[in-house]
Amino acid sequence: MTRPEKTSAWWRLGRLIAATLAAVGFVVACDLQNIAELEPGVSTEADVREKFGQPEAVWEGEDGAQVYEYNRQPAGHVNYMITVGANGILVKVEQVLTEANFAQVQPGMPLEQVRRLLGKPAKVTPYDLKREIHHDWRYLAGATTEDSRLFTVVFDRDLRVLRTERSRDPELDRPNR
Repeated sequence: MTRPEKTSAWWRLGRLIAATLAAVGFVVACDLQNIAELEPGVSTEADVREKFGQPEAVWEGEDGAQVYEYNRQPAGHVNYMITVGANGILVKVEQVLTEANFAQVQPGMPLEQVRRLLGKPAKVTPYDLKREIHHDWRYLAGATTEDSRLFTVVFDRDLRVLRTERSRDPELDRPNR
């Protein structure tokens, strides 16, 4: 068996995939460490931003609180909402891609409300002939990556929920993943 040329497209692609997987693993490990180092009631907004960086979005919370969205899609299986009180002190850190949150998504709900609940999706796919837009979130239904699933929210053209769907993550079926 001969070793592939280091300049071949396949060699470069393999190295890119390996580097990407390593980076995803590093982010997950860092997230868990960063969460462990944050203490509700003690840590500050500055501590949150130091550990997690700039949020994907900032949402208005109750009583003047701010909710920072830290998205780990499309490669990850989590999205975090981190609530900082009006006093600048951490209130809670929540992983929002859960069955309990999925159950709250109901027909007629507007896109912004779903986005506030689940964070930014991994993928958005318009189906023009069906007049639908599918938003997919990757999540774990169990303890391992073999339990990776998609939660899909199907919106109409007015960006209101028509229905939700769950399916096996198609990434699990890709060769050489």
